[in-house]
Amino acid sequence: MKRVLFVCVHNSGRSQMAEAFLKHLAQGAIECESAGTIPSERLNLVVAQAMRERGIDVSLNRPRLLTQDMVDRADRVITMGCSIEEACPAGFVPAEDWGLEDPEGKPIEEVRRIRDQVEEKVKLLLAELKIR
Repeated sequence: MKRVLFVCVHNSGRSQMAEAFLKHLAQGAIECESAGTIPSERLNLVVAQAMRERGIDVSLNRPRLLTQDMVDRADRVITMGCSIEEACPAGFVPAEDWGLEDPEGKPIEEVRRIRDQVEEKVKLLLAELKIR
């Protein structure tokens, strides 16, 4: 079974949304997880609200620290876009980058736009992997 790892700096927004969408849409056909190079203490609450609007509850998710073991287990590593260059995961692991804007500090309207971009990219990934 394929395994995807989504990585961003804080693991509190974009990578959490990508993991949740992939789990929801793939329905067990692919394994995935997410992590950050400098994880936040908690999930972005506006992100949780935006995901609830799609019927996906991420409110109990906790940001996790990226480990080498996670990278080694993954068939595909995808970074979300870097806003903090010195902590950018793309510099530490071989990955493709989706170049998504960080939802941190943004109003719900902008977080919804980012959420929709994440969902679209996950759907394209599933099509590429020939799942669903």
